[in-house]
Amino acid sequence: MDSDTEIAATTGIDRRSLLQLGVAAGVAAVSGRSTAADISNIVAMDAVSLQNAIRSRTVSCVEVMTAYLDQIDRLNPAVNAIVALQPREDLIRQARDRDTQLARGEATGPLHGFPHAVKDIQPVKGIRFTQGSPIFRDQIASSDSLSVSRLRKAGVIFVGKTNTPEFALGSHTYNPVYGTTANAYDPSKSAGGSSGGAAVGLALHMLPLADGTDYGGSLRNPAGWNGIYGFRPSIGRVPELPREVWLPNFGVTGPMARNVADLALLLSVQAGADPRLPLSLVGDGSEFRGPILGEVRGKRIAWVGDFGGFVPHEPGVLETCVTAMKTFESLGCIIEDAFPNYPLERVWRAFVRLRANQIAGGLMDHYQDQKRRAQMKPEAIYEVETGIPLTGLDILAEAAVRSDWTRATQSLFQHYDYLIAPSSQVFPFSVKENWPRMIAGHSMQTYHEWQQALCFVTMTGCPSLAVPAGFGSAGQPIGLQIIAPVHRELDCLKLAAAYEDAADASVVRPPALLKAVGSPPHSVGRKSGTDR
Repeated sequence: MDSDTEIAATTGIDRRSLLQLGVAAGVAAVSGRSTAADISNIVAMDAVSLQNAIRSRTVSCVEVMTAYLDQIDRLNPAVNAIVALQPREDLIRQARDRDTQLARGEATGPLHGFPHAVKDIQPVKGIRFTQGSPIFRDQIASSDSLSVSRLRKAGVIFVGKTNTPEFALGSHTYNPVYGTTANAYDPSKSAGGSSGGAAVGLALHMLPLADGTDYGGSLRNPAGWNGIYGFRPSIGRVPELPREVWLPNFGVTGPMARNVADLALLLSVQAGADPRLPLSLVGDGSEFRGPILGEVRGKRIAWVGDFGGFVPHEPGVLETCVTAMKTFESLGCIIEDAFPNYPLERVWRAFVRLRANQIAGGLMDHYQDQKRRAQMKPEAIYEVETGIPLTGLDILAEAAVRSDWTRATQSLFQHYDYLIAPSSQVFPFSVKENWPRMIAGHSMQTYHEWQQALCFVTMTGCPSLAVPAGFGSAGQPIGLQIIAPVHRELDCLKLAAAYEDAADASVVRPPALLKAVGSPPHSVGRKSGTDR
């Protein structure tokens, strides 16, 4: 076996791609910039293959960084996904230092040399940290969040931030600091949110992996709208350091990726208990390393759909998702229509009030300052003013509703292994709208009601993994969310990996912007989770 063939067997990259990488790397070394071929091959590698290619020194960290920065230069002006981009010369220097570590045989983390941009709702020491708010327009973070510290330890190089709506409120990524992020498939449409910048950065191969956060669908909706994967884990799986360790809110941090194997790779870095957090889940993330294997034939799936007609959907959404459900049938899964038996209007009222109480606690200092209040968007004001009148007894009553809803969901899981629902009630809407006011003749009373179905899943506490479902008649993407019982993240990954391997090629196709710069339609290397 020659050296190229041996490396290809190790990394999952075919010989032809390795040769192309070698030629492109030589050109880049002479010119100081990547060629189109170099960008195309390096940024198209899935994260697992990139990890192996860096470790085997098939590609250098400098080549990887150069390729990704050039991809950002080419495509980011059209979509505005990556913000607070750091100076190129500093990033190349850090990449060169990573190469020196490899040459010395020094221990490296699983994401050694990976370019990474953190969602701008989390602080990264030394980088601008705005939360999309003009209140923090010039703030520089003095420390890392817990999840960012884990990324740093894993070896990433922070190239900047990914764009998010102000205070991550709403599922459309726009703010007065950085502007609006456009959809990867159609820049005239919304990218979703609040992890919109992360989703678009992945879809257009400007990042190999991305982190996100999810409260009412902030990982799941933008994943579905940009043809990638987003995973909302159980509370405590990926811990953060809140002000009060015994009262966690609904928001969680999770991974986003171009395929399931990459999703598991990032989750293995993010997950793990922290001794300062009594509600963090025991473990160190190791269960998510290695092959995602599991038999799915015979698994029972409840197709939630529109919750028995309670949740309106834009025409075409359910139809596209039902077509995608045939993939699970082809895998031998048993699918039936079902959803938790509980009054949904009570669940929605409880979500609105509990959310307002939690968000008001974090924004109250800004609201009470007249100058800062004037800089807050109306949705932030709405949350605070909805939360202010609520008493402790009110919150206790709504928490009891959430508990009853959780028990109703647990009862459903006695008959089914999974629940599956659309990743959004609508296709991507105009980038000029703040949020949809009407769905299928139903008026939306709040800025988040159009994400009601995802909020219902949030209220269960269950892990939910968004996968691509295909495209509507106008060519706009939508996704499915695979929902498993609480703490059963690995189950979500197993079904998602089987679905990814079996899904028709039409479910995922490259954005036109990506094709315009010559990137391959799919990641170079093995297809996701069944063989890593």
